[in-house]
Parts: sequence; C-alpha cells; structure tokens
Amino acid sequence: MELLHFSEEQFQAAWGELDNPMISGDWELFTETMGIQIYRLYDKESGLYEYKIYGSLPDCPPELCADVYMDLEYRKQWDQYVKELYKVTFEKDHAICWEVKYPFPLSNRDYVYVRERQDLDINGRKIWVILAKSASVSQCPERSGIIRVNGYKQSLAIESDGKNGSKVYMYYFDNPGGMIPSWLINWAAKSGVPSFLTDMQKACKNYPHKKTHQ
Repeated sequence: MELLHFSEEQFQAAWGELDNPMISGDWELFTETMGIQIYRLYDKESGLYEYKIYGSLPDCPPELCADVYMDLEYRKQWDQYVKELYKVTFEKDHAICWEVKYPFPLSNRDYVYVRERQDLDINGRKIWVILAKSASVSQCPERSGIIRVNGYKQSLAIESDGKNGSKVYMYYFDNPGGMIPSWLINWAAKSGVPSFLTDMQKACKNYPHKKTHQ
C-alpha cells in the first residue's frame, strides 16, 4: 500500500476548478492562446508566479490524456526536455526523479516528486485528477552541476469536453533556483505551456498503448 501524500480535499479542490475557476483577487489573465487561458498570481516570497491553466485539448480523450501524462517511459520519447526520468522505490512508496535540459549556459534542473492519480465518478461525471509535489528522498541525492528544484507543485483535472477531447484544468508552480532573471522565467512560462500542450496532443495521437475500442 503506497503512502497517501494528498488529501481528499486537495483532489476535490482540483476537479472543482473545472466548474468554478478560482481566479478572483490578485489572479490576472497572463495569456490566451489555442483555446487555453493562462492566469498567474505573484508569489511575494519567491518573486515568481503561480499559474492556472484552463481550456481544452481537442482530439485527446480524458482517460487517454491521463494515461499519457502518467507514462514516464513514453514521456522520454515525446518530451524533448527530458534528460533523465525514472522511478525510485523506498519502503512501500515511490518517488520520481526527473532531470530537465536547460539551454546553455544555464545548468540543468532536477526534480524529485511524488504524485497520485484518482479516477473519479462525481454524480455520473468521470473526472481524472493527478496531483504532484516535491519530496525529499535519499535515493535521489543532489548532484554537482545540476540545480535541485524545490517547491514544485502541480495539479491536473480532466474530463470529457462532450466531444472527442478533454476539458482541462492545470495548476503549476516551481522555483527553478539559480540566477535566472524573472523575465526569462516568465517568458518560458508564456511560450512553454502552449508548446507543452501541443506536444501533449501529438503524444495522445501517437500513444502506443492506446486502447482500441471495438
């Protein structure tokens, strides 16, 4: 039995955003592209932004989308920024170690995180929720020349858009550390999220483990 890293309330909060986006107060619309709206909230402590993404992924059914998102081996094939990605087991649990390629002259970053997926039935609605956050695991020690990212948090909630695609909500925050200027981090977020979603759509179409329905 794996340890529980997330509460039922956290799963509920994630899928609740599909119906009622929580973007009041200081959340601001950052960019809108490809039917996706990206909102951001300034985090005074880090000087960085938290992000919320709302939109749809056409031609990517929700269960397939969740399977693709969870499949680490497949991620290595379609995500060009993955340097290393593997699972480590400790006690009765596991964590994921992920090294991300950064462009020269920046150092690569790595993440160690735990995640959980729940396939929910909410009054007949099928919703898939995946939560992830940074973890400290002795099996993934920090390495020289690579900057460890702490404070990584991500939530993903997806359901059918009523056609052959997915309605999507994603929350994202990380602090890449090091001496990267905030304008560059913000630029990466603005261009990186749409390109990630485009890659994800392609990955869904080409997924080798796709279930064939008779």
